[in-house]
Amino acid sequence: MGRHRKRSSSTLRRNTVIALTGLIPAGAITVASGYGASADIPFLRTHTTASESALEPTDVTPAVDVAPAPTTQSAPEPVVPPAPEPAPAPALPESLAAGPLGVPGINVAAYRSAETLLAQTTPGCSMNWALLAGIGRVESTHANDGKAGADGTLFEPILGPVLDGSLAGNNVIMDTDGGELDGNPTYDRAVGPMQFLPATWKHYATDGNGDGRADPQNLFDSAATTGKYLCDGGLNMADPIQATQAILRYNNSMAYVANVVAWSVAYSTGIAPSEADLPRIH
Repeated sequence: MGRHRKRSSSTLRRNTVIALTGLIPAGAITVASGYGASADIPFLRTHTTASESALEPTDVTPAVDVAPAPTTQSAPEPVVPPAPEPAPAPALPESLAAGPLGVPGINVAAYRSAETLLAQTTPGCSMNWALLAGIGRVESTHANDGKAGADGTLFEPILGPVLDGSLAGNNVIMDTDGGELDGNPTYDRAVGPMQFLPATWKHYATDGNGDGRADPQNLFDSAATTGKYLCDGGLNMADPIQATQAILRYNNSMAYVANVVAWSVAYSTGIAPSEADLPRIH
């Protein structure tokens, strides 16, 4: 990560993608109404008795049809059901071997844990686990497809190339940690599944799994530290411009940003990016 545009020595996949648009489900709204009424009002008829008719002419009041009194009914209010909730993205396979969207369960747990932690400590950042997953995909293909224990600690440390200038595109970065994190007392190298430079890790290190220490080779710690790093300075990940600024801290390359954003969208929607459309990260 950072400004040296490294390539990790630990079998890292560097797939590149264009950003995909999300799917917004639309709900159907049904309006139903109806009413009916009927009135049955009998007419009034009066009669004289037979004896009365012998004395006087028959006086019969003709039947009078009485029209039903008009009834005033207002149409009932339309019934508008609430719009359905957006459909959740399909479940992702738990291994890259099952498809390009594979994210091991332990990695998903780490990304979601970091999202929850940041919602509590930095709510204005609007961090989403899928953005952290996008970075984890580009930096280390999710720790080489989830090679970690139940507590998130990697089975084997992930170390980037030695930053001594021997690889094209990598800056020379002299040692900043006495070899404590990267094992090299002369030059620095990126460490962990999210590939932090030692000095950057020291500044932002976060305990993501509550064990009392921050370890760059732990999925929970590295995901939480990545979130803290991206959110620094009051940036809001819900704003595409600010999210781009944050991702550029990792690698000052718009192709890198395109990769991270596209994978993030893919994990949110369940739609894999096309390999043919991926910009190459130099």
